[in-house]
Amino acid sequence: MKLHELRPAKGATHKDKRVGRGDGSGHGGTSGKGTKGGQSRAGYKSKMAHEGGQMPIQRRIPKRGFKNPHRVEYKVLNLGQVEQLAEKYNLTEFTPETLYINGLINQTDRIKILGNGELKSKFTFKVNAVSEKAKAAIEAAGGSVEIVK
Repeated sequence: MKLHELRPAKGATHKDKRVGRGDGSGHGGTSGKGTKGGQSRAGYKSKMAHEGGQMPIQRRIPKRGFKNPHRVEYKVLNLGQVEQLAEKYNLTEFTPETLYINGLINQTDRIKILGNGELKSKFTFKVNAVSEKAKAAIEAAGGSVEIVK
Protein backbone atom coordinates (compact mmCIF):
# COMPACT_ATOMS: atom_id res chain seq x y z
CA MET A 1 0.00 0.00 0.00
CA LYS A 2 1.25 3.43 -0.97
CA LEU A 3 0.27 6.87 0.23
CA HIS A 4 -1.47 7.72 -3.05
CA GLU A 5 -3.59 4.56 -2.78
CA LEU A 6 -5.23 5.51 0.54
CA ARG A 7 -9.01 5.92 0.36
CA PRO A 8 -11.75 6.30 2.99
CA ALA A 9 -13.68 3.13 3.83
CA LYS A 10 -16.63 2.34 1.57
CA GLY A 11 -19.69 4.26 2.76
CA ALA A 12 -17.68 6.53 5.10
CA THR A 13 -18.07 9.58 2.88
CA HIS A 14 -20.96 10.97 0.88
CA LYS A 15 -21.58 13.98 -1.32
CA ASP A 16 -23.24 17.00 0.27
CA LYS A 17 -26.79 17.84 -0.77
CA ARG A 18 -26.53 20.76 -3.23
CA VAL A 19 -29.88 22.49 -3.09
CA GLY A 20 -31.14 24.98 -5.65
CA ARG A 21 -29.02 23.62 -8.52
CA GLY A 22 -31.72 22.72 -11.03
CA ASP A 23 -34.52 20.18 -11.33
CA GLY A 24 -32.16 17.42 -12.42
CA SER A 25 -30.50 17.41 -9.00
CA GLY A 26 -33.74 16.47 -7.23
CA HIS A 27 -33.30 19.49 -4.94
CA GLY A 28 -33.98 22.31 -7.37
CA GLY A 29 -36.89 24.71 -7.57
CA THR A 30 -37.83 25.37 -3.95
CA SER A 31 -34.72 23.62 -2.53
CA GLY A 32 -36.73 21.20 -0.40
CA LYS A 33 -38.51 23.98 1.51
CA GLY A 34 -41.97 23.58 0.00
CA THR A 35 -43.87 26.56 -1.39
CA LYS A 36 -44.53 29.91 0.25
CA GLY A 37 -44.79 30.69 3.96
CA GLY A 38 -42.27 31.90 6.51
CA GLN A 39 -40.32 28.66 6.63
CA SER A 40 -39.53 28.83 2.92
CA ARG A 41 -38.03 32.31 3.14
CA ALA A 42 -34.60 33.58 4.13
CA GLY A 43 -34.17 34.69 7.74
CA TYR A 44 -36.88 32.40 9.10
CA LYS A 45 -36.34 31.53 12.74
CA SER A 46 -38.87 29.65 14.87
CA LYS A 47 -39.65 31.35 18.18
CA MET A 48 -38.45 29.53 21.29
CA ALA A 49 -41.20 27.32 22.79
CA HIS A 50 -43.40 27.80 19.70
CA GLU A 51 -45.69 24.80 19.42
CA GLY A 52 -46.99 25.28 15.89
CA GLY A 53 -50.07 27.28 16.87
CA GLN A 54 -51.05 24.96 19.73
CA MET A 55 -51.62 26.84 22.99
CA PRO A 56 -48.12 27.05 24.52
CA ILE A 57 -47.39 25.28 27.78
CA GLN A 58 -46.76 28.52 29.68
CA ARG A 59 -50.31 29.58 28.83
CA ARG A 60 -51.92 26.15 29.37
CA ILE A 61 -50.67 25.81 32.93
CA PRO A 62 -52.24 28.11 35.55
CA LYS A 63 -50.24 30.48 37.71
CA ARG A 64 -49.94 29.27 41.31
CA GLY A 65 -48.77 30.73 44.59
CA PHE A 66 -46.82 33.79 45.55
CA LYS A 67 -43.08 34.56 45.70
CA ASN A 68 -42.27 37.11 48.38
CA PRO A 69 -39.55 39.39 46.96
CA HIS A 70 -38.56 40.50 50.47
CA ARG A 71 -38.01 37.02 51.92
CA VAL A 72 -34.71 36.60 53.76
CA GLU A 73 -33.08 33.19 53.25
CA TYR A 74 -30.65 31.79 55.83
CA LYS A 75 -28.12 28.96 55.78
CA VAL A 76 -29.09 27.05 58.91
CA LEU A 77 -26.60 25.50 61.33
CA ASN A 78 -27.82 23.42 64.26
CA LEU A 79 -25.75 23.18 67.44
CA GLY A 80 -25.06 19.50 66.72
CA GLN A 81 -23.63 20.44 63.32
CA VAL A 82 -21.55 23.21 64.90
CA GLU A 83 -19.79 20.68 67.14
CA GLN A 84 -19.01 18.41 64.15
CA LEU A 85 -17.81 21.30 61.95
CA ALA A 86 -15.57 22.57 64.74
CA GLU A 87 -13.86 19.17 64.96
CA LYS A 88 -13.58 18.70 61.19
CA TYR A 89 -12.29 22.20 60.32
CA ASN A 90 -10.64 23.04 63.68
CA LEU A 91 -12.84 26.09 64.30
CA THR A 92 -13.32 28.06 67.51
CA GLU A 93 -15.04 31.03 65.91
CA PHE A 94 -18.03 30.87 63.56
CA THR A 95 -18.14 33.96 61.35
CA PRO A 96 -19.25 34.37 57.72
CA GLU A 97 -15.57 34.75 56.75
CA THR A 98 -14.36 31.54 58.41
CA LEU A 99 -17.30 29.53 57.04
CA TYR A 100 -16.71 30.93 53.54
CA ILE A 101 -12.97 30.20 53.66
CA ASN A 102 -13.73 26.57 54.58
CA GLY A 103 -16.24 26.30 51.69
CA LEU A 104 -19.31 25.83 53.88
CA ILE A 105 -21.27 28.85 52.63
CA ASN A 106 -21.30 31.26 49.70
CA GLN A 107 -20.01 34.78 50.17
CA THR A 108 -23.49 36.35 50.17
CA ASP A 109 -25.19 33.75 52.42
CA ARG A 110 -26.73 34.72 55.77
CA ILE A 111 -26.26 32.36 58.72
CA LYS A 112 -28.75 31.37 61.42
CA ILE A 113 -27.95 29.15 64.40
CA LEU A 114 -30.72 26.85 65.68
CA GLY A 115 -30.82 24.96 68.95
CA ASN A 116 -31.12 21.34 67.76
CA GLY A 117 -28.36 19.24 69.32
CA GLU A 118 -25.93 19.83 72.19
CA LEU A 119 -22.96 22.12 72.55
CA LYS A 120 -20.08 20.88 74.73
CA SER A 121 -17.34 23.36 73.82
CA LYS A 122 -17.01 27.13 74.02
CA PHE A 123 -17.43 28.94 70.68
CA THR A 124 -17.69 32.53 69.47
CA PHE A 125 -20.45 33.23 66.95
CA LYS A 126 -20.80 36.24 64.66
CA VAL A 127 -23.94 35.39 62.71
CA ASN A 128 -26.98 37.07 61.15
CA ALA A 129 -29.61 35.39 63.36
CA VAL A 130 -29.87 32.97 66.27
CA SER A 131 -32.82 31.28 67.99
CA GLU A 132 -33.49 31.84 71.70
CA LYS A 133 -32.82 28.18 72.54
CA ALA A 134 -29.50 28.23 70.66
CA LYS A 135 -28.42 31.49 72.29
CA ALA A 136 -29.14 30.10 75.76
CA ALA A 137 -27.21 26.88 74.99
CA ILE A 138 -24.20 28.79 73.63
CA GLU A 139 -24.02 31.10 76.65
CA ALA A 140 -24.49 28.13 79.02
CA ALA A 141 -21.45 26.48 77.39
CA GLY A 142 -19.42 29.68 77.98
CA GLY A 143 -19.53 30.97 74.41
CA SER A 144 -20.68 34.31 73.02
CA VAL A 145 -23.07 35.40 70.28
CA GLU A 146 -22.87 38.59 68.23
CA ILE A 147 -25.51 39.47 65.66
CA VAL A 148 -24.03 41.03 62.52
CA LYS A 149 -25.99 42.59 59.67
